[in-house]
Amino acid sequence: MMVKAQNAFEVEGFYEETFYPMLNLSSTDLVENLEYLSKQFNRYFPFSIFLFGMIGNILNCFVLSQPNLRMNPCAYLFLISSIANIISITFGLATRVLSGWHMDLAAQNVLICKCRAFVVFVSRTIAFWLIAYATIDRWFSSCILHQRRQMSSLKNSQRVTKIIILASVLLYCQMIYCYDVNITAAPLQCYGKNVVCRSLTDFTYATITVLSPLLIMCIFGLITISNIRHHYYKRALKRKAFKVNPNNKTTFKSVSIQRRRRKRINRYLHHVLFVQIVFLSILTVPQAIEKIYTTLTVNTKKSSLHMTIHKFIYNFVLLLTYLASGLPFYIYTLCGGSIFRNTLLNLLRKIIPNYN
Repeated sequence: MMVKAQNAFEVEGFYEETFYPMLNLSSTDLVENLEYLSKQFNRYFPFSIFLFGMIGNILNCFVLSQPNLRMNPCAYLFLISSIANIISITFGLATRVLSGWHMDLAAQNVLICKCRAFVVFVSRTIAFWLIAYATIDRWFSSCILHQRRQMSSLKNSQRVTKIIILASVLLYCQMIYCYDVNITAAPLQCYGKNVVCRSLTDFTYATITVLSPLLIMCIFGLITISNIRHHYYKRALKRKAFKVNPNNKTTFKSVSIQRRRRKRINRYLHHVLFVQIVFLSILTVPQAIEKIYTTLTVNTKKSSLHMTIHKFIYNFVLLLTYLASGLPFYIYTLCGGSIFRNTLLNLLRKIIPNYN
């Protein structure tokens, strides 16, 4: 019996010596592989998004500033949103591209770190809330009441844009104090310097910058769809009434060309706005979830493997948000109908004389 017990302990000790080092070795390899994958991901993917986003948003600015679009309140909001996206991509992705080659200035210089964080968060908040107000503007334009339709105006869009810019600056002014360099226990070296700063920034970004405008977009988008359906239903009834009454000489041909063109622009703007809401939701909600998770687990002790996985997820969802900032032009081109594409082609003909 004693010999059997001794053999059992020897076998158990053998498994402890061989099995647990294998576990430790596999965890170490996984950490190294994830770090290598994250490094390669940050080295090449941000540069592609940078080119993709900058070209698209610059073309957006040119197209949306053309005479046939710039007087439309929704197109004006898209234009300012594109400018905010250019600022966000320039300040945010330029340092990400450099960080892939170990030349991240934001991780070394305190002033650059603070300014970069402040500008990126503010510009992204401005871009999101302008699209949210564009949804409200489309709701105004689709309302039956004349007083509400009058609320959809260029003047109101310009006023709301100023309010959004001011509110966004005030919302993230704490970034000047909170962000610092050489932060080790964080996904980036330029990050919130203490738990309070990180929790405040993450919660503010997740709820106010991402989730709140997306909620507004969804609510007013659904109401707008309902208004448009109701409007088409009433117009169909009017057509039937005109056909029944033989004395009525009114026809829809009397509608002016300008009015029909304005309706076409509004219809295309409705379309691209709804498509943009879908892509914004898909590409930005993951980062909002990650921010909320980080806030809730800020005091939880994490292993090196857990921290490496979290850092990889953080970098991935962060780049998805920059992809969302670079998509609008391609959405407008593919889903904006002939109005946007014809305006783009006319612009290219002006710039390139031999362009067909």
